[in-house]
Order: sequence, then structure tokens, then C-alpha cells
Amino acid sequence: MPHEPAADSEPEATADDDGFAAFAVTAWPRLVRTAQLLTGDFHEAEDLVQTTLAKVYGRWRRVPRSEIELYVRRALVNNNLSRLRRKRVALLLTPVLPESLRHTYAGHAEAVEQRTALQEALADLTARQRAVMVLRYWEDLTEQEIASVLSCSIGTVKTHARRGLAALRTHPRLAAAPVPYAPAPSGARR
Repeated sequence: MPHEPAADSEPEATADDDGFAAFAVTAWPRLVRTAQLLTGDFHEAEDLVQTTLAKVYGRWRRVPRSEIELYVRRALVNNNLSRLRRKRVALLLTPVLPESLRHTYAGHAEAVEQRTALQEALADLTARQRAVMVLRYWEDLTEQEIASVLSCSIGTVKTHARRGLAALRTHPRLAAAPVPYAPAPSGARR
């Protein structure tokens, strides 16, 4: 009887996948987190990442190893934009409590409310603005890296960031949240 690997064991890199399986396992949580911020829905995020990784696998050997992260981020954002173009319908976000938060803790309700408000505010942005916000403030990419991912100029990234931040600052759900610390204006007397 042939030896069957355990279902929960790490995928073994084979000569056929050239390190793709190891990359996919390592990158999966980060990509799903980014995709969830782009889509607003955990299940759509998983579908988006799965589709992206399937497409990346087809070109895996042709992508220079030094550009893998950039290539996958670009593919993720482009697949999300394509998904939105195909849908052409308004996306309604339904707040879903992640399984990791099933057990409450102090401040649980506030954390869920803040996350829901943020997802609603992100959903109101254009797809490009949302992509810039997610890549800049969650993925911590520079403007140059975002421009490379989105295949646009740095000026376009700055414009999307400025407009996206302005929209988030004035969003009714986020504007109601208390600011924990507001620094005094420069030049103000103490």
C-alpha cells in the first residue's frame, strides 16, 4: 500500500512547482487579508486569492524571483478590478464576525463596530482609491511600489490617496468615531 501524506502536512515542493506551493502556503494569510480589504467580504477574498494564485501558477516560471511579491500584488489588484468590472452591480457589505472573534473580550463590540465601519467606508471608495488605501496603509507599500503595482504614475497614486483619505475622513461612520489624541495646532499656546 503506498504511503499517503497526512492531510494537515506541509505541501512538499516538487520539481514541477518550482517553489510555488511553498510560496502559496506562506503568502496565503497575507493575501487573504489584503483581498478582504479590497473586496469587503472574507469569502470573496478567498476566491480572489485562489483565482490569483491559479493565474500566477501558470506564469510562475517566467516571473523573476526578485519580482514575485510585486507580480502577485499586481495580479491580486488587477483580478479584483476585473471582478468588479464583470459584476457591474453595487456591492453590499454584510458584517460577518470572523471565527477568531467568536469569543468575546473586553472591547469586543467596539472592535467589531470599528471594523464594520471601516469596511463600509472602504466600500464607498472607488476600486482604485480602495486599492491605494489598502496597499499604502495595510500593506505599507511606498507610492513608487503602489504605482508599479497599479501600472500608473506616482501622481495618480497621490491623487487617489488624497481623495481616498478625504472621503474616509468625511465618511459618516468614521467621522463619528472619537479621536483618541488630537495634537494642538502648531504655534498654539499651551
